Amino acid sequence: MVGAGPAPGLHGVAALRCGRFELPLTRPLLMGVLNVTPDSFSDGGRFLDPQAAIAYGRELLAQGADIVDVGAESTRPGALPVSEADEIDRLAPVVQALVRDGHPVSVDTRRPAVMRRVLEWGADMINDVGGFCSDEAVRAVRGGAAACCVMHMRGDPLTMQQAPVYRDVVGEVRAVLQSRVQALLEAGVDRARIVVDPGIGFGKTLSHNLQLLAALPVLAADGYPVLVGVSRKSMIGALTGRGPHERLAGSLAAMLAAVARGARIVRVHDVAASRDALTVWESIGRTQSWDASTSAPTV
Repeated sequence: MVGAGPAPGLHGVAALRCGRFELPLTRPLLMGVLNVTPDSFSDGGRFLDPQAAIAYGRELLAQGADIVDVGAESTRPGALPVSEADEIDRLAPVVQALVRDGHPVSVDTRRPAVMRRVLEWGADMINDVGGFCSDEAVRAVRGGAAACCVMHMRGDPLTMQQAPVYRDVVGEVRAVLQSRVQALLEAGVDRARIVVDPGIGFGKTLSHNLQLLAALPVLAADGYPVLVGVSRKSMIGALTGRGPHERLAGSLAAMLAAVARGARIVRVHDVAASRDALTVWESIGRTQSWDASTSAPTV
């Protein structure tokens, strides 16, 4: 039932193997967004300074983030790529400091060379918006214990929102995710390390995004934890008419709808508010219902 929380046993793994950590999936995990870029859509340039980024990463953890996701290349629609060297330079001080702090650190990158470098620094997850679409990317993560988030994106950030078309968005996205998961499995990646993400806003229209969110139980049924990122995205703006920094209420609503439909990890900008919303939602879901006619609890 929507609102009552995911059914026990819905997911194929009980815990995510995430580098140095085993993260239980008995409750939704919060992934806090940390962009060390000059041009991300919601906070571009705010954390380009390494010390500011490190401090904010620690703040996200203090607010209740289970994982901090660090990205050094904007993947907003229309974004231009950065050089591999610039991406590594931006990531180095931030990832290394947060890893030393002893908390789960994810890195949002689609470059195999960057994946290899951050794994050398001790990153616990690779969040690949390209979905490990190349053999080189698969080889970069096949050893070790880092979690691998396989995200669906049609095209690339520069072109992905130029009139995306699907005949069956749910079926096509699911097929691509299954194909890339299979490539990781065949390379020797433990299934307990794998996460899938339908890529809300990455080469999809508003209608596509809504269809994918409604169909999350279909993706969850494949047995891999589903990660969903809807925080502050354009779909929230399209539905509410609000700008990126006015989308908290819509983002929380979309997050809870995703969790109700099987998402086990949610990628968010507003960690404290998201933690509060999940706490209240889960508490209601765990409470037995009451029969108003008798004022007695019913099982």
